[in-house]
Amino acid sequence: MSLPSLAEWLRCPRCLRDLRAMGALVLGCEGGHRFDANRRGYVSLLPPRPAVVGDSAAMLDARAAFLDAGWYSPIRDALAELSRADAGDRVLDVGCGTGYYLSGVLGATTGIHALASDLSPAAVARAVRATGADGLVADVWRPLPVRTAAATLVLNVFAPRNPEEFARVLASGGALLCVVPTAEHLVELRRAGLAIDVPANKSSHVAERLGDAFALERTLPVRFPMSLTGGDVMALIGMGPSAHHAAALADGITAAAGPARTVTASVDVLRFRRVG
Repeated sequence: MSLPSLAEWLRCPRCLRDLRAMGALVLGCEGGHRFDANRRGYVSLLPPRPAVVGDSAAMLDARAAFLDAGWYSPIRDALAELSRADAGDRVLDVGCGTGYYLSGVLGATTGIHALASDLSPAAVARAVRATGADGLVADVWRPLPVRTAAATLVLNVFAPRNPEEFARVLASGGALLCVVPTAEHLVELRRAGLAIDVPANKSSHVAERLGDAFALERTLPVRFPMSLTGGDVMALIGMGPSAHHAAALADGITAAAGPARTVTASVDVLRFRRVG
């Protein structure tokens, strides 16, 4: 990361003018707004006192433990496969987490300039360290402080989506790769009351929600069993949205530390094309 390379991605969240490097670790726009970057390679462009918070350090520790063990490597491999023809030279990962999936995409191609974005500063710091990407702390539910048509590929893996903003920041003809859980994903844990429900036909709902700006080109189902120890199960629960309900799941989480069990991973990797 360098400050000029980071600035090339960004627009001012206040006046929407392009940002540029203004000196040591300072980004600014012609409207006079200034933002401090940091030596870890990212900038936060969240509004003051944001209403929502990102993943905690404990959730990220659990995610790193689970992902680094390789349990979701088939999902990362599928993303890398679909990205080879469509990465272009500018990849934006919205909801980057620890950078696990972005690192797989970057390893499958060359010459890519990447931006790792997440609501959690701790997540962005990890992703920047793991991938060498530029980093942005931003809220996907708000207008993204990213320049129009800045990306040739957008990644969105187990993360919220903002269809209007995805269409704006993605160049015409660019690709959007989404990883969406199916109703069978972690079904054994849901039956045990250890994970939140996944709506039926979620991939179809995602495609419908993305609207006229995106055309669904391919659906790649990825389904595989995992033989997880109790510790693996606890990391899996602790790394995702179920962690926000940990108090209610406390007894079940303790029970999960028992013998190994088979857990199904089942997702759709969706490739959309930006049209218009």
